[in-house]
Amino acid sequence: MSAISATPKKNLMLFSGRAHPELAEQVAKHLDVTITPQSAYSFANGEIFVRFEESVRGCDAFVLQSHSAPINDQIMEQLIMVDALKRASAKRITVVMPFWGYARQDKKHRGREPISARLVADMFKVAGADRIMTVDLHTAQIQGFFDGPVDHLFALPVLAEHIKRTYADEPLAVVSPDSGRVRLAERWAETLGGTPLAFIHKTRDPHRPNEAVANRVVGEVDGRLCVVIDDMIDTGGTVAKTAEVLLKEGAKDVVVAATHGVLSGPASDRLANCGAREVIFTDTLPIPDEKRFPTMSVLSIAPLLARAIHEVFDDGSVTSLFDGNA
Repeated sequence: MSAISATPKKNLMLFSGRAHPELAEQVAKHLDVTITPQSAYSFANGEIFVRFEESVRGCDAFVLQSHSAPINDQIMEQLIMVDALKRASAKRITVVMPFWGYARQDKKHRGREPISARLVADMFKVAGADRIMTVDLHTAQIQGFFDGPVDHLFALPVLAEHIKRTYADEPLAVVSPDSGRVRLAERWAETLGGTPLAFIHKTRDPHRPNEAVANRVVGEVDGRLCVVIDDMIDTGGTVAKTAEVLLKEGAKDVVVAATHGVLSGPASDRLANCGAREVIFTDTLPIPDEKRFPTMSVLSIAPLLARAIHEVFDDGSVTSLFDGNA
């Protein structure tokens, strides 16, 4: 006999960084797997060490880490996990980053600026990632920064289902907080049954990050419950001002729906006091109890991540999860 034949076997293994273990546990529960045990700790000088406690040779590895604060530590830990898997002979490594760190730095606004979103993609490629899975990128073009497959998932079905269930009898209007989110607002309006669209005309000073001035409403919002949509909320200034402007323009009520709750600094106070009836996030990023307030709702993204991971492992269609619109 000149050769050995064997039946290839596939083995899905889920790995979790330390940023958001609750999300990883929920994903594991939906997949009916256990998170692969590992030793992970930081040295006194901040260096990170990771070692997996089981063999990973030949496995289909999914490495889940939320890029929350401190964001550089979380990205570095995930890079180190990918490197460890590559050196331990994992067959395929999929980086699952529900929130892509540095996604806002996706182009140069002025000379001598970095494109940090591309840098993050390059680092994961060099570390050994074969594929990236993420949710609601700041701009879809970021998919092209990674030289390999990128599964871009959408939280819209999760958020919109909550809106439809909670506010079924209300006259709705979908509002984009700026002109850059109008296409997303169109998809929201279609999902909610053809509701009217509006957007806020605003200005920004490039020398003062995280600050925007909401000027006026473009569209019909009078007497309607306005659903303000965005991909992320960081300091909350833009959305809080948007809610105030809408209420002044005659909106019946305001509901805010965003995928990623970054919630830096005064964000929680601003959102809690902006007049919005409800502020809805998914749990792509951990939202600790001290940042929550009575009108905040946090929806689980774990079922969507688990279904996408299962489709990738099974060589199925991730696009089918979004009715062919992904």
